[in-house]
Amino acid sequence: MHVVFSVGTAGSGKSLLTSALREWLEEKGWGVYIANLDPGARNLPYEPDADIRSIIDINELMEKHGLGPNGALILAVDMAAARLHEVLQDIDEASPDYLLVDTPGQMEPFVYRPSGPLIVEQLPGTSKVMLFLMDGWLVSNPLNYVSIQLLAASVRLRFPVPFVQLLTKADLIEDQVDRVMSWSSRPSELEDAISSSSDGEAYLMHRRLLSMLARGGYIEKPIPVSAVTRAGFLSLSSALANILSGGEDLQD
Repeated sequence: MHVVFSVGTAGSGKSLLTSALREWLEEKGWGVYIANLDPGARNLPYEPDADIRSIIDINELMEKHGLGPNGALILAVDMAAARLHEVLQDIDEASPDYLLVDTPGQMEPFVYRPSGPLIVEQLPGTSKVMLFLMDGWLVSNPLNYVSIQLLAASVRLRFPVPFVQLLTKADLIEDQVDRVMSWSSRPSELEDAISSSSDGEAYLMHRRLLSMLARGGYIEKPIPVSAVTRAGFLSLSSALANILSGGEDLQD
């Protein structure tokens, strides 16, 4: 079983991409299982096969422990790591080819607390990959692009699994996709864009961050995708195939 995690900032399109990727894989003939690990999710664009909300009620946690929404979310994610076997109790019987894991909308409790890496480690699977979703609308601004790339680098360092960056909502920024994509391969163009968008201390800070990320090899070329039109899904499938199956499976 191959495990695919979707991680990204709130609003980057994790749940919608998970839903669209499931349909894409099932059309290719693969068995797909979705696990929702967001205890605070209200409405999902898919029907989860495993759902953390079935065993953990975030509203009950708020009432029982006197917590606010953020505190309850943190506690719920920590509890999910301890009770992961309950969430996935039917997965052995289902025996899917792919397990798609939809992580919390607010990524901080999953990424930066010990529970996130523990969940990634505990989940069964022959191979695993993490998709980091960059909100295309957000990162079309060069200053935001640098900030999100810094965030992506920190996520990459937290999880010892292969890492793929996606530029989501490509259908909404069609006129800017090429420009954003060029920033990853030509940092000088990104530096020029930063210079045009800021000055003084803000410019110096973003320039230093860019230099640090570029020297460390942490600026990766994302794959532009749209969960609505499925643009870029062939490239995404190829990337997943190369990581998970040595270039086979999905491309076929």
